[in-house]
Amino acid sequence: MNEKKKARLRRAQKTRTVIRDKGSVRLCVHRTPRHIYAQIISANGASVLATASTVEADLRSEVTGNVNAATKVGQLIAERAKAAGITKVAFDRSGFKYHGRVKALADAARESGLEF
Repeated sequence: MNEKKKARLRRAQKTRTVIRDKGSVRLCVHRTPRHIYAQIISANGASVLATASTVEADLRSEVTGNVNAATKVGQLIAERAKAAGITKVAFDRSGFKYHGRVKALADAARESGLEF
């Protein structure tokens, strides 16, 4: 594993420890150059309550690695979280900078009704 990925995972571990201590449901984001993924994970970390990503058929028809795609994933994850009865989450950016696609996803989820 390269040093850049090790540093990102170290940052992610710090964030996840704080979220676990709070005992809240978390919105976990992962990005690759081609896709972006979002999951709502239960407070104990045992189950995934909702998911959304650009891999899904309805979002895959367009370009998947840009800010517009991340915005659509943010809106979709917020809708699915509301359907599951979840309104408040902790944002877990998985060690990625809060910038670009990660920020677009978070902003879209907030606008669609999720509280961070």
